[in-house]
Formats: sequence, C-alpha cells, structure tokens
Amino acid sequence: MNVRSVVVMDQPVRNLRDHAEHAQLLVVGSCGRGGFTSLLLGSTSRALMHSVTCPLLIVR
Repeated sequence: MNVRSVVVMDQPVRNLRDHAEHAQLLVVGSCGRGGFTSLLLGSTSRALMHSVTCPLLIVR
C-alpha cells in the first residue's frame, strides 16, 4: 500500500478533492468546531462526503 500525506492550508475541500481524484481512499480528521449543526462532523468533512468520488474515512 502506498500512503501519501498531504497538508493543505487554504480551501481544504477543493484541495483535498483535487488530490483525491485518483485515490483509493481519503482519510481526514474531524474536529466538529462549527457549532450545533456540525456537532458530529466538521464542515470540511461534511463537504468532502458530498464531493469526493473515492471512499472517505473520517477519523474523530
């Protein structure tokens, strides 16, 4: 298994989506700092759920 780490600082959803275009799995962390609506998932994790085409693993 090849693993590649990517740290992005600006526009995380767009950057991670672009990097994951040919990935077999995308793993992201979730802080859930966005208030009640993001209690279980952060806004970035939630947006990635609806925009990436590869499997997504969200680690809390």
